[in-house]
Amino acid sequence: MAATTAHQFAQCINCHAWSPEQSMIALCPNNNEVHIYRLLEDKWERLHVLQKHDQIVSGIDWSARSNRIVTASHDRNSYVWNLEGPEWVPTLVILRLNRAALCVKWSPKENKFAVGSGAKTVCICYYEQENNWWVSKLIRKRHDSSVTSVAWHPNNILLATTSTDGKCRVFSTFIKGVDAKDSRTGPSSDSKFGEQIIQLDLSFSWAFGVKWSPSGNTLAYVGHNSMIYFVDDVGPSPLAQNVALRDLPLRDVIFVSERLVIGVGFDCNPMVFAADRQGIWSFIRYLCERKTSSGPKYGSQFSEAFGKLYGQPKQGLNNDGVEHSRSRGGIHENCINCIVSLGQPGISTGKRFSTSGLDGKVVIWDLEDQADLSEYL
Repeated sequence: MAATTAHQFAQCINCHAWSPEQSMIALCPNNNEVHIYRLLEDKWERLHVLQKHDQIVSGIDWSARSNRIVTASHDRNSYVWNLEGPEWVPTLVILRLNRAALCVKWSPKENKFAVGSGAKTVCICYYEQENNWWVSKLIRKRHDSSVTSVAWHPNNILLATTSTDGKCRVFSTFIKGVDAKDSRTGPSSDSKFGEQIIQLDLSFSWAFGVKWSPSGNTLAYVGHNSMIYFVDDVGPSPLAQNVALRDLPLRDVIFVSERLVIGVGFDCNPMVFAADRQGIWSFIRYLCERKTSSGPKYGSQFSEAFGKLYGQPKQGLNNDGVEHSRSRGGIHENCINCIVSLGQPGISTGKRFSTSGLDGKVVIWDLEDQADLSEYL
């Protein structure tokens, strides 16, 4: 099995992030706190509790180089946490939002971070050395609904977003004095801050979990209509593909390599997608293969779908025909809402990653021994 370890940290986990050396984990147990744990002698010990937010923490990211934690919350604020001696010291970032902050992500160079919000705006935050504070610039009037996810391109300039208006967009975040002029390449070479590079209207439902491939040549995101979308050559003439899922929708994705993507969501079981030599994407398998009966299934398709929706088979149906929600994933017992790569700092790809979900578990997965996936890694 690809899962190596699993640990129950809380009743529910909203999001999590790892320290640069991956010896500590920061997570939100579905409240206004961030708990930091360290693995000591095969046992997770809670070291710190970060308490500054007034409402649920919706996003956490831990920078690999500077060892700083950034958090975002429904209280419309963001904090940057620096470790000074034994304590984490917060610095408030004024986002100028009138709705909840929903997600946050450090840029590759860690000189900026992006915050998506329910105010239909994206905040690009950077440190102003002269005044010794974090400043935010807003990308306004581009989204028609809440921004659910943000992802930085490897060039540190382009930012991809997904929204509940069903669209995926790519923006330029070039800030004079923060970004170098020679970093603007490709479709962002002449673009100004906040300029929209492309808008993808592939999904007719809420969109989530956008990610760039390690090279930045491919963009992947998911829709609430049980679809996953892959876009190559992001620019004036993009090449788009979609893969329809037979089961429940995804919430988040990561690129393990240029040709391998892991998706997680309401099916409680990580899904593997891969591209062949021609660049055609398809669903490969679940990481935890489910046992299914070879005998006949009873009941109509509607009854089976009804059982899946409510997490239990309809009375009178054969239990082999419809699977319990608790047995869907095998390890996770509820929706997986966060997936984080466990690659080495400075290396954009890695065979290890972790997932967390509404069941309060954090599971570490390793694809090293998955022989059928080795050709894609």
